[in-house]
Amino acid sequence: MNYLFSEAILLSIFAATIRILTPLLLSAMGELVIQRSGTWNMGVEGTMLSGAFVAYFIVTYTGSLWSAVMVAIVAGALAGALIAFMTAVMRVDHFITGLGFNLLASGLTLYCFQSYIQGRAQPTFSGFEDVPIPLLSAIPYLGPVLFVQPALTYLGFLIVPGVWFFLYRTRYGLELRCLGENPKSLDVKGLNVAARQTLALVSGSALTALGGAFLMLASSDRFVADFTAGRGWIVIVALIAGNWRPGGVFVAVAAFAFLEALATHMQVVGLAVPHQALLALPYLASIIILMSLRFRSGQPAKLGVPYLRE
Repeated sequence: MNYLFSEAILLSIFAATIRILTPLLLSAMGELVIQRSGTWNMGVEGTMLSGAFVAYFIVTYTGSLWSAVMVAIVAGALAGALIAFMTAVMRVDHFITGLGFNLLASGLTLYCFQSYIQGRAQPTFSGFEDVPIPLLSAIPYLGPVLFVQPALTYLGFLIVPGVWFFLYRTRYGLELRCLGENPKSLDVKGLNVAARQTLALVSGSALTALGGAFLMLASSDRFVADFTAGRGWIVIVALIAGNWRPGGVFVAVAAFAFLEALATHMQVVGLAVPHQALLALPYLASIIILMSLRFRSGQPAKLGVPYLRE
């Protein structure tokens, strides 16, 4: 146990926390934009999985990491457009749409993957390398943890204040939050509710797919079925735990990432704790958080309620 709290292991835990946090944070900020618009998108897992597979396909086909990122973003936007058509235009139940999309993405990515490799050895690739920030990376202890990370990690940290500024300091952010609270007020002003919800879903899903792409390109070199392994559900829990606010969501995501990093390192140092219990640690924490927050919620008043013009 003492070895777990040595300086080298602690630094490794915190550095791993940042790396685990990045795809969750990117996806959570995208989902926050979507849910603030009144759409309870349950298709986060499927969107992340789609982004991960598309990134894998493009990087192994072209050898370009950044091309993989861009195409994954486009794939996420298309997924958001499909979900928007079902929820904002056809007014299908949000939960059914999201769960159906998850099943579609799980089956379709597996089919496309098997069709791509066709029984041959699976292609692999070299992922994103760390990009040290000059001067800052030399800060003792803090530098190697925060400032020696892949480029997309820095983008993830910048997106949090960016989303906050958009939601609370711009007119479009105010309109988007109004969609989740009282969409009729926008309708009576002549503003198109469905179009704005569609735009929120397209942009938010693009960011969610970016999270899946980062997960693939920075933490693995090959694709497997259901690669995201439930991280989309962690994102949804993080939104609830963070009370639908950027700062709160960031804290919740960081807590989940730390627990996962801690569990991984506890296995590495060989602590006498069942392997299954360590893997379940972040998900047990999710259940506890949901139970503790059942009476306190800042969710948008019309979240998940299809808008029908009277």
